[in-house]
Amino acid sequence: MFAQSPLSCVFSFQLPYLGFVSSNPLLAFPSMVGDLERTESELLGSVQSPNEFLTEVASHLIIAGGKRIRPGFTIAAATAAMAGPEPEAVSTDVILGGVSVELVHLGSLYHDDVMDDALMRRTVESVNARWGNLKAILAGDFLLARASEIAASLGTEVAGLLANTIAKLCEGQIRELQDVYNIDRTEKNYYTSIEGKTAVLLATAARVGGIVAELPADQIDTLTTFGHRYGMAFQVVDDILDVVATSEQLGKPAGNDLVEGIYTLPVLHTLEGPRGAELREILGEPLSDEQRDAARNIVRAGDGLAHALEVAKQFSEEAVEALAPLQGTPAHVTLGAASDHLIKRVGEAAATSTT
Repeated sequence: MFAQSPLSCVFSFQLPYLGFVSSNPLLAFPSMVGDLERTESELLGSVQSPNEFLTEVASHLIIAGGKRIRPGFTIAAATAAMAGPEPEAVSTDVILGGVSVELVHLGSLYHDDVMDDALMRRTVESVNARWGNLKAILAGDFLLARASEIAASLGTEVAGLLANTIAKLCEGQIRELQDVYNIDRTEKNYYTSIEGKTAVLLATAARVGGIVAELPADQIDTLTTFGHRYGMAFQVVDDILDVVATSEQLGKPAGNDLVEGIYTLPVLHTLEGPRGAELREILGEPLSDEQRDAARNIVRAGDGLAHALEVAKQFSEEAVEALAPLQGTPAHVTLGAASDHLIKRVGEAAATSTT
């Protein structure tokens, strides 16, 4: 049935855009296919503007596709309220909750690409590369405004949660920028940054699903904890992939974190290892392509990747453990599968990088 979906290509589960493509584990139930198709329609509808140019710019990355993990988590979280072997289609409010979270994610990507001078995103030209930084910033603001408008329609709790999440995203990004080109960046600061820039939004995605579905408070907290732990694992995995994957697999330039002076967990661990002094001689300033490749090779040769993968596995296991109170619900099945799949994909990527 899933193969018949007209959006199956959009919902292929990749990390991110990795060449190892398999079915999205969130699609464990047929109803999810239809719910994600409804999400896609609402996403496109949410960025319509009387100004055709703004509509074109704001919909650029939506049309480019994506994993839609965040709205998928919102939908899956809401199924914790459903009994029976398979969930039914979720309410329109749940779909809108997922859309609001995804719009925040998209808006942050527009802004991130401006800060990074990115040329490519999701295998297509970035918004800033195509239309310039000023238009990209304004379009990102437009997406955040639409996200806030939708959240407000779902009640004060969701609106307040989304506003707080946007603030934490900014705090996480600022924390990262404070450590640019800092070869003495601590792992503690790294974890604080990725919690704000990634984990918080995934936690919010799951929490919104629980709130809109009117789940008991303890179940909402359970889903929030899952989203947070998954988000931590997700970002560590993303940072591993920046070292081991190719630009074609990622859909964006590989090794760009090193070039931009963002030293992630595999790099930080390598800096403390046997080849740390050698790596320090390269880092600390903008890199040429040759220096970037040399730095990646040093990290690949050490145990930084293995350490980071173990950390990601630990966060992933904590995410699965958090779901225990939801045992027997569709939410437990789909969210647990997503967490397991996360580590499997990066393991394949890491294995490929050594062949």
